[in-house]
Amino acid sequence: MMATIELEKSPSTMSLYYRAVTSKKPGKMHGDKLPTIKAHLRNVSADLGKLAEYRKVCGFPVSGSLPVTYPHILAFPLHMEILVNPLFPFPLLGLVHVRNEITQYRAIGNQEAMDIECELVGPEAVSKGLEFSVVTRVTVEGKLVWESISTNLFRTKTDVEDKKDKKEDTFSAEHMDYWSLPSDTGRRYAKVSGDSNPIHLYAMTAKLFGFKRHIAHGMWSKAHALGTLENQLPTGPFKVSVAFKLPVLLPAKVQFQYANTGDTIEFRVKDQNGEKPHLAGQIQIL
Repeated sequence: MMATIELEKSPSTMSLYYRAVTSKKPGKMHGDKLPTIKAHLRNVSADLGKLAEYRKVCGFPVSGSLPVTYPHILAFPLHMEILVNPLFPFPLLGLVHVRNEITQYRAIGNQEAMDIECELVGPEAVSKGLEFSVVTRVTVEGKLVWESISTNLFRTKTDVEDKKDKKEDTFSAEHMDYWSLPSDTGRRYAKVSGDSNPIHLYAMTAKLFGFKRHIAHGMWSKAHALGTLENQLPTGPFKVSVAFKLPVLLPAKVQFQYANTGDTIEFRVKDQNGEKPHLAGQIQIL
């Protein structure tokens, strides 16, 4: 099975969430591979007003080039188009974003025209279910300038055993700061990103999905980390990878820790006491 979605303009994420809520998904695959689903959007450029709001919400300084995480915002409606497609077997609501890797080959100007292509890849069986990824490639005048791999988990029973001998995190922080996340953090990020998943908006809507309170977006945490580290980011090609750990229940106060070795920057988001991990990340010069 295969589907290619050619979009003339970026779709409304609210209409896509409506499709996610009203569609019935089987929750199981036919065979051991997901269908090939691709989505394309050509000649995309950032809206300067929305870009300014994104910088404000995520803590990026004003610059002549896009924040490294911003192409993810432009690609997010394409991700949703793939995940609400009838060929995709899992329900969108309930998926868990577990990892995100971004490679920036060069900075993208604030108003450069981009072509975006997204593709569904996977799955891989793990102890908690099935992991799959949406691979995104951004080109400018035919040249690859940015790509990402967003990995999600669909919880289901598998034959894979949980690895009890998990490696201990040997990270040692050189710098530490506190972030205060007000209750509306998720709503503010939803407004600039289009990611209006109910688990991020209000305690009442998050409880419908098993959370005690609403939780911060993982991609907001990644963006805010990179906004904090903006003046230390490499000027040439680099890769930034994060693993999303325990959710951040809002409102919250968390620790942001990092260490810069010159070749890499390791960073962590932990709870207020520096004990429970929320996010683990690394920036690598290419």
